[in-house]
Amino acid sequence: MTKQFRLTMAQLNPTVGDIAGNAELARNAWLEGKAAGADLVALPEMFLVGYQTQDLVAKPAFVADAQAQLMQLAQDCADGPALSIGGPLVEEERLYNAYFTLRGGEIVARSRKHFLPNFNVFDEVRLFKSADIEGPYAHNNGARIGNPICEDAWYPDVCEAMVESGAEILVVPNGSPYFRGKFPIRMNTMVSRVIENEVPMVYINMVGAQDDQMFDGGSFVLNRGGKLAVQMPIMESAIAHVDFVLTDEGWVAQDGDKALLPDMMEQDYRVMVEALRDYMRKTGFQKVLLGLSGGIDSAIVAAIATDALGAENVRCVMLPSEYTSQASLDDAAAAADALGCKYDTVSIAGPRAAVTDALAPLFAGFDADLTEENIQSRIRGLLLMAQSNKFGEMLLTTGNKSEVAVGYATIYGDMAGGYNPIKDMYKTRVFDVCRWRNANHRDWMKGPAGEVIPVAIIDKPPSAELRPDQKDEDSLPPYDVLDGILIMLVDGEASVADCVAAGYDRDTVKRVEHLIYISEYKRFQSAPGPRLSDRAFWLDRRYPIVNRWRDSS
Repeated sequence: MTKQFRLTMAQLNPTVGDIAGNAELARNAWLEGKAAGADLVALPEMFLVGYQTQDLVAKPAFVADAQAQLMQLAQDCADGPALSIGGPLVEEERLYNAYFTLRGGEIVARSRKHFLPNFNVFDEVRLFKSADIEGPYAHNNGARIGNPICEDAWYPDVCEAMVESGAEILVVPNGSPYFRGKFPIRMNTMVSRVIENEVPMVYINMVGAQDDQMFDGGSFVLNRGGKLAVQMPIMESAIAHVDFVLTDEGWVAQDGDKALLPDMMEQDYRVMVEALRDYMRKTGFQKVLLGLSGGIDSAIVAAIATDALGAENVRCVMLPSEYTSQASLDDAAAAADALGCKYDTVSIAGPRAAVTDALAPLFAGFDADLTEENIQSRIRGLLLMAQSNKFGEMLLTTGNKSEVAVGYATIYGDMAGGYNPIKDMYKTRVFDVCRWRNANHRDWMKGPAGEVIPVAIIDKPPSAELRPDQKDEDSLPPYDVLDGILIMLVDGEASVADCVAAGYDRDTVKRVEHLIYISEYKRFQSAPGPRLSDRAFWLDRRYPIVNRWRDSS
């Protein structure tokens, strides 16, 4: 009789700190696996407590709560398949990122992470101890399972040691967050591990957003030679049952569903939608508001919010001044109408006059300058935050990565808000995403199909409209030039000389470099937003606020 092994992959969405809720998700997945006749149900890395916990996991009471929930989960899942789940482990006053296998009411196996990532958004060396490389455990049907935890599979050592110790299947639990182009890197690396060790691999990735990080799922199964047997979808919770058959060459996964992966533009857009949706759900908010200016940034944020939450939960507010053009008034109203959102108008004329009068004795003899422009922005921030407080709506801010990089935003003004969906998207890509959204609609979008960002908004020159006939290019290089320089300086950590060699004017590059450095204090106080690149502001790129160094190349 052919020997078989059924494994249930649970690509699910935990919430950091909701240990009981995460345990319930695991319990339900186990029940689904049990009903399907699974031998093992496997969940991602640190699933029990959510990921990333940051310093929360260093709190003894937090780890104790996790341990209690783990033991309760073992009892609840005693009669049926084994259950593997990630969580913290304390041994001899050392904290480990661990992976537990529960069976028959007990913990029958523990794996501890060896390689601790300490780059980009990861700082695990700060939190956990590195464990010695460990061998596999024997499942009760005879299959020997190795559990390299996430980073342990990105290097040859751990997988090789587990297979040399007898592992026949590698089940890799992951908390691997999205950045543009990450999936092929991930897949190619895992294919290398499979080819090196000649055993099948089950790669189970977490899904869902936590703060700035989107865990994109996309779990898969590889057979010997790196042949794809199962591909799960990205950015949605899913469960897959995988059958392994024991052959003369070892265990072989039977072919299953293979989800198609969308292109990078769609992935970026979906990350912004799903990350906002999760941020709202996990923080307890239901509704949002935003200042809709008639410009492209607020228009795409309104579309993202509508796709994430539904038009009934999105309120757009126009806050005009005497510098607001009729075209902007018309475009903002058209954008809100196309999305089906509620649209309100609150003039800033009265508050601005009051502030001007209050400051007149102190400002007498001084010419109007950037101060007065920033007052307009800050009045808008004040009025929007007041509405947020009154109505319980979270305020979305709308600055793109180009503006965030060079400080082309007013702190305590248009930077006010609880979340920024486009924080890691350069201005030139915002235009591309708007055109993509107008041309595409998916079933995960709650907003309408068709042209939801009026073409007039996409086509007109960007302007803050804080003085007569103002254009962004009055203060900044053209966005194609600015973004090209920023991609080199910020994303690529290039030198000034590198930028000049690429064809950019040296004076322009030096000016942009200076703006990046002097704007650090603004970014330090800015709202979080979804990470789309591997060089997003916050955890990916950590620079001092006070910094006198400049590149002299």
